[in-house]
Amino acid sequence: MRFPFLSFRRQESVHDYVGVLIPLEEAHLHSHSARSGRCEFEEARTSSDDPDIDDPESGPPKDGENEHTGMLQMSAAEYTIEGLRREVRGGQRIHQWSEYELKSKLINKAIQDIGMGRYNWQLFVLCGFGWFADNLWMQGVSLTLPSLSEEFGVSEKQVRYTTSSLFAGLCIGSFFWGMGSDIMGRRIAFNVTLLITSIFGIGAAYASSWVWVCILFACMGTGVGGNLPVDGALFLEILPDSSSALLTLLSVWWPVGQLVSSIFAWYFMTNWPVEEGWRRFVLTIGIITFVMFLIRFGIFHLFESPKFLLSQRRQSEAVAVVHGIAHRNGKKTWLTEEILDAVADVENAGRISARVSTTNIIKQNLMSFSIDRIRPLFQNRKLGIATLLMWFCWSTIGLGYPLFNAFLPQYLSHGGSSVPADDNGMAVSNAASPETYRNYAIISILGVPGSLLAAYTVDHKSPFLGRKGTLAISTLVSAVFLFFFVAFGKTPNSQLFFTCVEAFCQNIMYGVLYAFTPEIFPAPVRGAGTGVASFLNRITGLIAPILAANVPGDGTKTPIYMSAFLILAAFLGMVLIPIETRGRQRL
Repeated sequence: MRFPFLSFRRQESVHDYVGVLIPLEEAHLHSHSARSGRCEFEEARTSSDDPDIDDPESGPPKDGENEHTGMLQMSAAEYTIEGLRREVRGGQRIHQWSEYELKSKLINKAIQDIGMGRYNWQLFVLCGFGWFADNLWMQGVSLTLPSLSEEFGVSEKQVRYTTSSLFAGLCIGSFFWGMGSDIMGRRIAFNVTLLITSIFGIGAAYASSWVWVCILFACMGTGVGGNLPVDGALFLEILPDSSSALLTLLSVWWPVGQLVSSIFAWYFMTNWPVEEGWRRFVLTIGIITFVMFLIRFGIFHLFESPKFLLSQRRQSEAVAVVHGIAHRNGKKTWLTEEILDAVADVENAGRISARVSTTNIIKQNLMSFSIDRIRPLFQNRKLGIATLLMWFCWSTIGLGYPLFNAFLPQYLSHGGSSVPADDNGMAVSNAASPETYRNYAIISILGVPGSLLAAYTVDHKSPFLGRKGTLAISTLVSAVFLFFFVAFGKTPNSQLFFTCVEAFCQNIMYGVLYAFTPEIFPAPVRGAGTGVASFLNRITGLIAPILAANVPGDGTKTPIYMSAFLILAAFLGMVLIPIETRGRQRL
């Protein structure tokens, strides 16, 4: 028996996967077209047949609109060196294709022909651990606020800086691990992020003061902050084009994390004293995170991303990874180093003379936020408007979402009644009641079907749904019920009803937002567009607890009104986005 952790640094070799390679002449028999029942000899539609190709406001071609559509539906005659060579050079391009880009497109085709299988579904679960851990800890920190306030004698408004410390760690983690995965590889970042999260999370359970709680939560955030960018990139890079809708479904793990966090909080914080309950709770979710790390690192053998290996001039390992995926899925593949070199035909393509250096990788990541890098996002009016509106939506949601959700346990603990205040007018917080944690668990349960519904409606043909429609409707309803929560939430039951609807819609909103955003941006500047969006979301999230801690009054209503107005502003921005990506092929 071979233990994955013993082969963590072992280089992949095609000799480890004997029997998966087939001749290129037989490739059409094992192609995506053959599995989907299309005629193997049906000619693929070329970009010149696309009636929308001359749209002056369409911007640079998206991957699926003309670059990769043919790659999904190739005829048997095209499974030749010349046929593959034509296909990887298909689509409009503002500059010459590089050797890396050509080989990367060919690897995409090979993964598409292998299709979804055992390895992809296992990775879906393991990448889901990252989404699960993200909300497990974000909501977990929120759930500890009433207990921290009572144990350490911190006011209800001041204790909100605990959430600021977490968001500071999230900002550092998302930036560092996003860059680190390009330097060290996806596999190291994929495993280490959960390890860091578990170590500092468990350590927070033994903190002796509120300041130490904040410090340890910030350190924990540096780990959990890298989960979404690393896990999402890794999953996308081995996902067949025809199954890319699973990227939306991946978000279902997010509300599950909240649900688990709320159930454990309900159990521990209602059955133990204040100073002991929250510590047992944090210790438990820390152990859960460590178990997820052990499953990733000790049980599952993760292949390094073939795109990363290709960028490091480790072509033989990249091909071996594709063979390994085929072996795990019980499929065949036609990809070899010889085919890669022949199809790339680097005489007429830009050759990369050496592996991408660490210095260059850092420069490329920093360029993501430079004017030159993002200028292509504004090369035409339609794309420029869409870019600005999408960044606006990410910013307003990043600020509005935590103003309500990060302090929801505090709001629920009041049950709609007035809040007692000290001599300085500061709200005095008591530990939340068992009913508060029960209601929070119910709210979390209602969030799970929201993500499932989002995965269905994003591809629905109704003119009112799709990406844009689903996103706008769910955001509008979320904003409306935030207003209802303040205006009519005078009892615990009414607060529970309004928050359940709000949680259901917000999980739809986030599920669609994470899938819709990268689809809007053209492939050459997709990383820059989504990178700026993520950065704005984290930065505004860091500002939210500071605002909540410094608003006038007792801080129980004003932050919710602010949240409602910000979410409503995001809805207006979504309505104005001039692009709908439903039905288009995605990378």
